[in-house]
Amino acid sequence: MSFSDIVFVILNLVGALAVFLFAMKLMSEGLQKIAGSKMRSVLKHITGNPISGILTGTVVTAAIQSSSATTVMVVGFVNAGLLSLAGAVAVIMGANIGTTVTAWIITLFGLGDSAGGFSLPMLLAAISLFFVFSGRDRMKSIGQTVIGLALLLVGMELLQEPLANLDQYPNFLHAISTLSDFGFWSILIFIAIGAILTCLVQASAAMMAITLVMCYNGWIGFDVAVALVMGQNIGTTITANLAALVANAAGKKAARAHLVFNVVGVILTLIFFSPLMQLIAYATNSITGCSPYASIDDPLYNRESVPLAISLFHTIFNVCNTIILAFFIPQILKIVNWMVKSPVEENEDDFRLTYIEGNWLSTAELNLQSAKSEIEVFSQRVLRMYTFLPGLRTAKNEDEFEAIMHRIEKYEGITDRMEQEITKFLTRVGSGDVSQHGSERISSMLRIIDNLESIGDAIYQIAITRKNKREDAVHFDASLNANLAHMSELVQKALDVMDSNLKDYDNVDLDAAYAAENDINAYRDMLRSQHLDALKLGIYNYAIGNAYSGLYALYEKLGDYIINVSEAIGGKKID
Repeated sequence: MSFSDIVFVILNLVGALAVFLFAMKLMSEGLQKIAGSKMRSVLKHITGNPISGILTGTVVTAAIQSSSATTVMVVGFVNAGLLSLAGAVAVIMGANIGTTVTAWIITLFGLGDSAGGFSLPMLLAAISLFFVFSGRDRMKSIGQTVIGLALLLVGMELLQEPLANLDQYPNFLHAISTLSDFGFWSILIFIAIGAILTCLVQASAAMMAITLVMCYNGWIGFDVAVALVMGQNIGTTITANLAALVANAAGKKAARAHLVFNVVGVILTLIFFSPLMQLIAYATNSITGCSPYASIDDPLYNRESVPLAISLFHTIFNVCNTIILAFFIPQILKIVNWMVKSPVEENEDDFRLTYIEGNWLSTAELNLQSAKSEIEVFSQRVLRMYTFLPGLRTAKNEDEFEAIMHRIEKYEGITDRMEQEITKFLTRVGSGDVSQHGSERISSMLRIIDNLESIGDAIYQIAITRKNKREDAVHFDASLNANLAHMSELVQKALDVMDSNLKDYDNVDLDAAYAAENDINAYRDMLRSQHLDALKLGIYNYAIGNAYSGLYALYEKLGDYIINVSEAIGGKKID
């Protein structure tokens, strides 16, 4: 084999892989756009029952053709407190079953002559969908999905071309043969090779495709292929663990659980390796009339038997491991809790991003989920900032007052930075391939964070007014303090409704939000009327009246920003 021949094979293989991976990305993104909010809703309603989690993970992953996407959503729900770690582990187990659908698509439609027969008409159908229904998001997403599937089959054809000619390179085949001569150690060697190659390619589906093509052409035997598949199941967890390097403890634990599940599954499979291989060989022989162990020189040899056997193994491997390990979820949790130590509690007054920092995902739908979670954190920061205000009135000395002012000033800076960072993230999402629904959601989120930042500004202005009042030795009597305290309670109720609405964009309680806003406005009107009468009667002087009216007006302004947030969530136009 000359150097130029090696380069030619590598370039052809890399090009075919690029087409295959691009096809997988297109198909997965199209499916996620179609299923988008529904799959998030399904995942959010998972109970602690492992069966429901496993079934959900299986269905969602089979539907969107991306176990990584499922895992990312699950991690997001764990971080947000919407899903327990035990539920997340169950979903991840189900995701491993769902991802076996890819192998069956390749086996049934992507090998031999079948790929070419399906690709062209599917591609034409998808292009027609794009043109005929160009104004409808759902149809465009369906078209994208079909194009992805068609290109996947084209990619399979391209993969077969460089791999089909491996018999021209005896040195390569000899190397495989040599590594296959060490008995059980050969299985371990190829598990390691499968894991390493999957880490390098960063796509288990691509490695599965290469394995199936090599089986189809007879370049590797059944045991070697099985070992590569087991290695791929370990290697595919590396991607999630790399992504979890910048995640919080919950994200790291979910990623480690995926790794533990697959490693333990491989160990269990190795323990029962011989009887399991015999069972799959028997099933394959019953279907194709040829054992996957049959020699290529055997007159009954069927080149489709090994790819079929591999797909059977891949499914049985994940299904059986899930059934067995579902009973040991508490033990898996103990292992991941040992692997990932709980971090030292961070200072709650420090600026940090939880969901979007270093967490860029390939699909806009999932990036919007990360942004939504970060906005919920933003809301919690604003609510926390609001709780500091009463302390300014009750501070016993200057040191206590200045300490509270310092915290409010720090939080005001945090709200500014959070608005900037989330805006940059959403702008980047919006510059990509976003559906009409996604574009509308981005616009809503931008309005939400703008008003959350304005709430922070208003709280800071209330604090400044309190500081000026203190410096000018302006004192309110008990009735004025009671009025402002009640106004503060009304605003707190409005903030609570707003925060609740931010947790579920599809079920916004605008009636409660408007009711809270109307209560604030009505009370403001009453205070203003009383204030004007008090000034006419000379009940208090101008300095007290100016500080008092300034404070209740700022609280009312807070209410305006708060209702703007709920209206933005519900898609109402903000005046």
